[in-house]
This record gives sequence, structure tokens and C-alpha cells, in this order.
Amino acid sequence: MDSPVMGRYADSLVSNNDGSKYWLSKTLTIGLTGGIASGKTTVSTHFATWGVPIIDADVIAHALTQAGQTAVITIAEVFGQAMLQTDGSLNRQKLRQYVFQDKGKRKQLEAILHPLIRAEMHKQATAVTFPYCVFSIPLLVETRQTNYVDRVLVVDCPTTLQHQRLVSRNGFNANEIAQILAAQASRSARLAQADDVIHNDTSPTHLIEQVLRFHHYYQQLACEISTKP
Repeated sequence: MDSPVMGRYADSLVSNNDGSKYWLSKTLTIGLTGGIASGKTTVSTHFATWGVPIIDADVIAHALTQAGQTAVITIAEVFGQAMLQTDGSLNRQKLRQYVFQDKGKRKQLEAILHPLIRAEMHKQATAVTFPYCVFSIPLLVETRQTNYVDRVLVVDCPTTLQHQRLVSRNGFNANEIAQILAAQASRSARLAQADDVIHNDTSPTHLIEQVLRFHHYYQQLACEISTKP
């Protein structure tokens, strides 16, 4: 594991939707990502077991798309009322199907949601008292958000293993799996952005050992940073 370039993003200004600016968190932030069925959730759960704050983009996105939220109102204006449930919340499955194969529509949706998600993640990170926190962002590389974290931690496994897990876990067929993987960054592209890598292709015990090693490493880094003059 190489030494981090700490502060490479800490002094960056980020724009809110209203044009105002906020500073990125000074807390050591780890961007956890990986392809579908790579084991991101399992890794995140292990970090949480040791008390690490997990700031999950998917959880935040879910909260932002409840009935009455600004994001839902904007999405309905852009994509139509048909994208809403009867209770006014977002019909995620329908919207996902609608934008999945249309890059332009996906970009529109990202432009609505991502600034709101980043702002909420920043808000939660500023309240962290633990030495570091984990930002769980499945599409961290695809959406070019690596600049918003101090280190990128990729959970990696062979594509063949992703296929096996998606068939057994989700019941997807080969065509569905191919479409999903085509919409994500390639394995090589994701690894090219990684500062750190967890290999999830052996045993659960080996996975835990790797997560624990990184947990200690990140605590050490955070301590070194906090004591710098």
C-alpha cells in the first residue's frame, strides 16, 4: 500500500445546486467501490463491525427520492409523472428501466441526483469523530467522483465470478448480466483508479483479513495526518 497524497482534494470547493460553495471534509475519506456482485456490501459491513462510519450513496439516494423531496419533484418534471409511485415516491425500477439504455437520460438523472447526494455525504462526513469514514459509492469511477475522496478502495473479483453470483443471487440470465456489466466501468478501468484493492475471490476468512488490514492502515494514516504540523 503506497502512501496517500493527503489533502489532494481537501482544499477543493464543491458547488451546490444553488451555486453556493462548500469545502470538502478534512476527515480521511475512503471511497469504497467495485463492480456489481463484487462484494462491496459485505466489505462495508465488515468495516462497520469495527465502528467505521459508513456513508452510503445508495441509502442517501433512497432517502432523497421519497415523496415530497426536491429530487423527486425535479425527476417528475424531467421524466414525467409516470416515474412516480401512487404515494408520490420514486418508482425506482421503472426509472431504472427507462434510463438504463439511454446515456443521455442517465446523464440527466445523474445531474439531478449526484450534487444532492454529494452534499449530504459531505454533511454526514463533517459530523464524523472516528479517525476515518467510508463513502460507499457503487459508481464512483463511472461518475468520475474519485476526486471527492482521499483514497479509492476497490473490491475486485474476476468477471466469471460476478456472473456466477448474479445467476445464483439474482437469477439474472446471460443477456441481463451482459447489459449490466456493459453499463459499468471495466474491471481494468476500475483498478486503474484504485489506491487500494481488496480481492474477493477466495474465502470469507481471507476477505475479513484484508478488510481488517486496511482498517488498521487507515487508522494509522488518519493518525499521521492529524499530527502533521
